[in-house]
This record gives sequence, structure tokens and C-alpha cells, in this order.
Amino acid sequence: METLAKFKAMGLSDVILKALKKKGFEEPSQIQEKTIPLLLEAKQDLIGQAQTGTGKTAAFGLPILEKLEPSKDKKVQALILAPTRELAIQVAEELNSLKGTKKLKILPVYGGQSIGGQISNLKRGVDIVVGTPGRIIDHIGRKTLKLDCLKYMILDEADEMLNMGFIDDVEEILKETPEERTMLLFSATMPAAIKKISKKYMKNQKIITIENKQLTVDLTDQIYFEVSRGNKFEALCRIVDIELGFYGIVFCKTKVQVDEVSNHLNERGYAADAIHGDISQNQRERVLAKFKRKKTTILVATDVAARGIDVNDLTHVINYSLPQDPESYVHRIGRTGRAGKEGTAITFITSSEYRKLSFIQKRAKTEIRKETLPNAADIITSKKSKIKEEIFKILSSGDFTTYTKLAEELLESNDAKLILASALKFTLQEQLDENNYKKISQSSRNSSKDIKMIQSGTTRLFIAKGKKDNINTATQLIEFIQEKVDVNARKINDIKVLENFSFMTVPFKEAEDVIDAFKRGRGGRPVVEEAKGKK
Repeated sequence: METLAKFKAMGLSDVILKALKKKGFEEPSQIQEKTIPLLLEAKQDLIGQAQTGTGKTAAFGLPILEKLEPSKDKKVQALILAPTRELAIQVAEELNSLKGTKKLKILPVYGGQSIGGQISNLKRGVDIVVGTPGRIIDHIGRKTLKLDCLKYMILDEADEMLNMGFIDDVEEILKETPEERTMLLFSATMPAAIKKISKKYMKNQKIITIENKQLTVDLTDQIYFEVSRGNKFEALCRIVDIELGFYGIVFCKTKVQVDEVSNHLNERGYAADAIHGDISQNQRERVLAKFKRKKTTILVATDVAARGIDVNDLTHVINYSLPQDPESYVHRIGRTGRAGKEGTAITFITSSEYRKLSFIQKRAKTEIRKETLPNAADIITSKKSKIKEEIFKILSSGDFTTYTKLAEELLESNDAKLILASALKFTLQEQLDENNYKKISQSSRNSSKDIKMIQSGTTRLFIAKGKKDNINTATQLIEFIQEKVDVNARKINDIKVLENFSFMTVPFKEAEDVIDAFKRGRGGRPVVEEAKGKK
């Protein structure tokens, strides 16, 4: 079947199809296959229930991008609500990459960012706004965001907004939207409060449910190494050097990192290539063809660019950067262990990433064990084994007649052992010199039990700000904190806003960052401190 044939059959235009091709899409996910045709055909309120990592952004984004044209009166046509600024940025970036050459303006709006800059952009005209509830309410109150011409209202990860205490804010925003707009709601679960919202604000909604797949990695041996950010590349080289017949994909977070890692590998003499969203389709096809023929044995890639890669005999997948979520982790490492062959998945983490790794381990119901990186002596031993193996292979093949006469001439007046040693030195140069490998310091932690212990700890914080300080909602409290410290809103739970003060629960590491950020206030009681007693 022609690449993108299913997307084309749905009725997507050439402009959008070209953008999908550039991003490496080949076939729609289940949620995309069920959602896109419905939204393209007619105005339809829709509830999509699907877990994270199933392609929800493209499911609602592609039809909206297809149907909208740039506004002539500078009015917002679509509003997407997201629970965190990280997700708002991610969704906005994804939509920008999917719109192709369409002149639609897309703006992420969230707390912790200059509101002045957002106001300027909104005044110039924006077609699609992706924002967090608190900042959207702020703009509505300032009359810098008007929703009277809104055509689409989307709630992304609605259950997360409920968990974070944003439902009242969401309702306040929905009341500002016109009755005739189309509303889309996407959520991994459907608690009662979300169902209530859907009944109140949606009409004749179509419900699409994608069954949660059991995350499974049965045929993959999973290992992690703790290394500093600056030692990751050295660690990668050691893994490639120690493994016989390494043939794998190295996953990085960004296009820039993909290029850096790939270039450094080639500089060191490894057969590596790179794919990411900025390379052309022709170049992508050439790179993959070389990789499948094993002309290159290391492919460095981003998650998006790796879609559609079908290789059955990979020995390794390396998570050079941790993936966004457990589903992405399983999708990455599931590329090994295909066709009944066991593969190895290796993940590099820094000391601050134990919590995230623990969450992935728990959600995927798997064990990721800690190992120690091979030292220089181990690598030299492995290289010697490879050299002997290759020499014996040539001996057994008999394909060395071109060099027989030269060998006879060298052996006429020299010792055979010395001649062979000299030939090896001439061929290998300094490959067997241990001094070529710099020392990598590693953590003394030695089991997955450590990460579980670190992940489990949370603490209750007291914040000396409340309703009297114009902090009335959970959203506003989170934004107040984020103005001082870059803490992920998903990690803030059990928020209670009272008249004179507030409380929230966060993991130990984030608690330390928040307390430290607010230490610099003027005398008296600190603005944020650990709560005394149970609240």
C-alpha cells in the first residue's frame, strides 16, 4: 500500500499529507483512524478515551488544521486546554509541524511566561490558542482573549485537569464559549466529574474508546546505567565497543542532539546515520535502506522520525535520553526482541532522573536492572575477541590470495610472530590502548530498590499565600510557584487554598527546589516551608 494511503483516503489535503510525510507518518493510529474522518465530515462533538502515547494530538489536530483558514478579523478559532505548560508547549509544537504551509497562527499560553508577550501576540491575531486553565482565565478577565468566534473547544487530558483541581476553572472557560462551537474531549479515563462536564457542555457527542494495550516487553533484557550528562557519549561508545555485532537504534530527545551524537560517532569511526523531522523523505529512505542492509549499524533518531521503521533483527535499543512516558519507552524498546529473538534495551539516566525511570518501570510492569559500565580492560578483551573472530573467518573463507606473495616476502627474514604483531599494529593503530578510554565515575546505587525508595517520598508544603493575596484556585497557586521555580505541575498534588495560606504535596526533590527558590524573601516567616503536622 502507498505510504500515507489511509490518511489520503480520509480526505486530508496534499498540504497536510506533505507535512505528515515529512514527519515520518505512515499509517494512522487507532484513535486517528476513528476520529479524523468523523471530524472532517461534519461538525461533531466527540469524546475520545485513549491512553497517553496513542496519537491524540494528531487525531484532533489534523481535522482542525484541515478545516480552518487564517482568520481575517484576528479572532481565535480554536482553543485547546491542557493541564500543564509542558503539554501546552508540546501540543502547540506538534500542531505547528502538522500544518505544513498553511498560514495558521498557533500560540501556546501558560503561566510563568511573560503575559505582555502573550498579549502582543493575541492582539496581532492568533487562530489556535493552546493554554493552561489559569492563564486562559487571566486573559479572558483582561479581555485580551475573546472566544465569541470560537469554532472548536478541545479539552486535552481532561482527567489530569480534574486530578490537579482545575475543573472549576475549565467550567468557567466553557461558559465563555459560543453555543454553536464544536467541543472535543480527550481523556485516558472517564471519572464522574468528566462525564458531568460532557453532559452539560456537549451535544449528541460521539464516544470513541480505544482499548488500553498491556505494555509488554517480554523478549527484551532491560538495563540502565547512571552517568552524568557529560559522560553519556563516552558510555554509548563503550556499549557499542563491548558488544559483538552491535546493531541498534539510539533514541535522543531533540533533532540537535541526534545530529550531535551521530556526528561524534562518525568522527570516532563508527558506522552511524541520523534521522529526524528535518531530513527530506528521499534522504530518510536512503538512510533506512543503508541501515537495513547493515551498511550502517547505528541509527540515531528521535521518536517521531523512528515511526515506521521495520527492522526485525536489532540487537540493541539505547535510550540516550529518557522517553516522555512509559508508552514511548515500551514502543522504543519493543523494536528489539522481534521475530522471537531476544534484544537488549539500555537506558542512560542522570541522578535526577531516578523518579521518572521508576514511574516508567512501575507503569510498564517490568524490571529495569542497574549495571556497571564496562571498563577499558573489558572493552580491550572484547575487541581482541572480535579481531580473532574476523581473522579466523577470513582464514576459513580462503579469500586472501592477493596477500600471499607479500606475506612470503615478509616472512623470508623475520620471525612469524613479530610479523603478525606488526601487521596487527599497522591495521589497528591504537585501538587496543586502554589509555584511549577516559574514566567515568558512576553512582554506588546498585538496585532498582533505590529508585523505588526515592520515587515514593513526598512532602506537604505550607505556602504563606491564600485568597487574601488573590490566589483563589489551584491553578493560580501553581502559577505563583512556577514564577519562581521550574517545577512540573503534574508533580503538584492535593492542593488546598485557604483564606490566609495554602498547602500542596510534592516529591522530596521538587520540595527542596521550591523551598530554596522562596528563601530569598524578606525577613519573617518564609513564604514556603515544610508543613508541620498533618494537613
